[in-house]
Amino acid sequence: MKMQQFLQFLTQQLTHWRRQYKGLRRKGKLMRSSRSKSHRRELLRTILKNIILFFSKTNDKSGRRKQETALKLKAKLVKTKRSIYKVCLDWVHEQRSLVILAIAILSLTGILGQKLYNQTQLKVGYPAPQTIIAPYTTSIEDRKQTEAERKAVSKSSLQVLMLDSRMNEQINENLQKVLDDSNEIRVVAGAFPFFDPVVLSISTQRYLRSCSDSEWQALLLAVENSKNQQKKGTGRTVISSRPLSIAPNQEGQPHTTPMPEKTRVDFSQNTDFTQAVAELESYRLTTSEKNLSLLIAQISQTRKRYTQATAKLLQLEIITPETVYEESLLLDLSDVEWEKTQRGIYQSAERILAQGIPRGLPQNILQDAVSLQLQSFVPESAEPLAKNLLVAVLKPNLQADEEQTRENAKKAAAGVSPVMVKFRYGEVIVKKGVQITAWDFDVLEHYHLVHREVKWQDLVKLGGVIAIAIGIFVWVERHIDYELRQRDRLLVLLLTLSVPGLVTMGLPYTTWSALGLLLGSYYGRTLGLTVVALLLPILAISFDMSKAALLAGTGGAILGSYVAQRLRSREELALLGVAIALTQGSIYLVVKILIGQAFASTWYIVLREAGFFALSGLGWSVVALGLSPYLEKVFDLVTPIRLAELANPNRPLLKRLATETPGTFQHTLFVATLAEAAAKELGCNVELVRAGALYHDIGKMHDPLGFIENQMGGPNKHDTEIKDPWKSAEIIKKHVTEGLVMARKHLLPTAIQAFIPEHQGTMLIAYFHHQSQQMAQSDPSLTVDDADFRYDGPIPQSRETGIVMLADSCEAALRSLQASTSAKHQGEKRSLKDVSPEQALAMLNNILRAKWQDNQLVDSGLKREEMLQIAQIFVDVWQQFHHKRIAYPKLKASGTARNS
Repeated sequence: MKMQQFLQFLTQQLTHWRRQYKGLRRKGKLMRSSRSKSHRRELLRTILKNIILFFSKTNDKSGRRKQETALKLKAKLVKTKRSIYKVCLDWVHEQRSLVILAIAILSLTGILGQKLYNQTQLKVGYPAPQTIIAPYTTSIEDRKQTEAERKAVSKSSLQVLMLDSRMNEQINENLQKVLDDSNEIRVVAGAFPFFDPVVLSISTQRYLRSCSDSEWQALLLAVENSKNQQKKGTGRTVISSRPLSIAPNQEGQPHTTPMPEKTRVDFSQNTDFTQAVAELESYRLTTSEKNLSLLIAQISQTRKRYTQATAKLLQLEIITPETVYEESLLLDLSDVEWEKTQRGIYQSAERILAQGIPRGLPQNILQDAVSLQLQSFVPESAEPLAKNLLVAVLKPNLQADEEQTRENAKKAAAGVSPVMVKFRYGEVIVKKGVQITAWDFDVLEHYHLVHREVKWQDLVKLGGVIAIAIGIFVWVERHIDYELRQRDRLLVLLLTLSVPGLVTMGLPYTTWSALGLLLGSYYGRTLGLTVVALLLPILAISFDMSKAALLAGTGGAILGSYVAQRLRSREELALLGVAIALTQGSIYLVVKILIGQAFASTWYIVLREAGFFALSGLGWSVVALGLSPYLEKVFDLVTPIRLAELANPNRPLLKRLATETPGTFQHTLFVATLAEAAAKELGCNVELVRAGALYHDIGKMHDPLGFIENQMGGPNKHDTEIKDPWKSAEIIKKHVTEGLVMARKHLLPTAIQAFIPEHQGTMLIAYFHHQSQQMAQSDPSLTVDDADFRYDGPIPQSRETGIVMLADSCEAALRSLQASTSAKHQGEKRSLKDVSPEQALAMLNNILRAKWQDNQLVDSGLKREEMLQIAQIFVDVWQQFHHKRIAYPKLKASGTARNS
């Protein structure tokens, strides 16, 4: 039983739904309004509740009546609520202009007047209206004193140093160069010791190599005299100071020649001299005279090399201002000592550099540190030389570690405890008439005695200024060619709010460049410049912001608004972003120069800020370019760049049109050419006209052969298959509705979609209307309603769609002239003359006059006197496309050709 009742109930519901569906379909409201969707959701809820009630366990009639009554009351309540919502929504829709105006005033006032929300009755620097005492005992932090102590601790914190690797490399390079120079000098001097230290001691060899020439001559004479006396058997050696000259004898060995008597000097008191003579005599006694002569020759050669090395060392000391090679210590060291000294110098330098040398270190401390290091690594005799070398090349290699120093300063400042001041109950905070200081204000703020409030009067004044500015904007809007929709006004409001919104968040680099670029690109320079000019004084009086920053941002916005709509590619807009960046940076710098801040000690800060403003201009321009395609989609906008993209023949819809309906595509191209020429002459939106003309007949793809231009000379289906003017008219009219469906499917802008129905307006489909009248004359049962043969409209609502309508109507007439002219050129009807431009102009004037008299152009904005101008433009374009050609003479076939 229950199942039967349920099936009956379900059948009734299905019948009700079917009737409702058909009614909505007839009205054309199915799946189009949000109201229908909410109604369907409510129906589903009702059905589910009925099913639940049907299967519930309550079987008594009284319970069912109660449930039915409750459901009826609830349905009535829902209906009442729905009617209230409908009334409210209808009112909002009707008064949407006022609603958007109210939203604009409230939102702009709310953001620009943010500093008026939380104003205090008591202010710093003003006298107290009454004596204010502490309401209870508490401790309050003295933030100013706490901050001062923390700054002092931060400044007194030790600076952190780190090794400068580049300075270490430079020191090591200088040290290596000094040691290389030293090695080069020692190579010139030769090996040392130059003879066996057992025969000649190191000290004697050092003396023989470095003594003066007179000492050397006296020494040779003493050795010679000692040898002569031993030969005579006297057994006593006499040291004479008479110098000898050394020259090789006939055997090639050196011999001495006494110097004049007056040059003799007594060197007997010189211990080095006597020791050298003694060691040479001892060597002479243990060896042959030949070996002694060779030794003397070797000593002479070593002396010459030593003299050369000393001269080079002297030149090096002149170049090097530091006293490095003092007392020729470099040449006095033996080769073994020098090698050990070099290693010690490297090791000492490495350890000293690793420990670090700070700037400002006294020289004596550095010398003591070097001496201490060298004691363990170099011979004692080489310490003075090594010390001089290191002190000469060592430089401070420690630099400040700014990051670590700041970190330590922060830690030290964080460790400072807050300075707390205790206030007792009843203690006077500030007396009546006494000026309130910053500390007094902090105390009052702690006790919540400041009494913050909203400055309603100032907010109302600001709202009035904003309302005046919006009124000026509306006046400018009504005097420009572009008519704004409500969504356009909403977008202008959002873009305008972005500038003060970022300023409110504390960001000075706000969206000026994006505002100018987008407004200029979408709505033209007049509207963009108006918004910028109105926003500038409001920001100046609402925010305490830098005038240089304000003027710099305004300059970038003005440039973007003025130039943006002239550009035709994203690349050009990107270059405009660079120009905006340079403009903002330059204006900021110029303003700072004019007020004198660029020449102060903070000039580098001014340059940095100018660079930041330039970068912000470029950055917001890039953001605007990235957002532009999305804003165009969301707010249904058409820009020159987007129109150029839509007019690209490689777009999917246009490629389909060229492939599936080639005749319609050729017709479309010619219509676009005619309309574009007329729009250019009349000052209309040429890009919009071209794009709209290319898409105005896309609906013909639903039935290509239903239109004669696609039949390619084949049979006409209206004459062979359909043979019903009513059905044929329905097919012709359907290309408008199908075109709108395709346009919405491919998300074409509304401005482009408008060309599809408006290019036909409510014109009469004359051919099939005439056929129907003829059929009605032969068959009295048939009645002809003109509405069945007229397009649904609307008629053109803009100059652009009106021009496309006229071009579409004239294209067929001009094409017929082309066909007749072509036939004449092919030899058919040779007696007729070619159609003259005057004849073509007269025919087009008749067509345009008919459109005007049919009231198809009353809402387009086109004037009656412009019809003649448009007709002349169409004829000029037609002449350019179909100019006369030279008539070539007919050639006779040659004999060979005839035979073949």
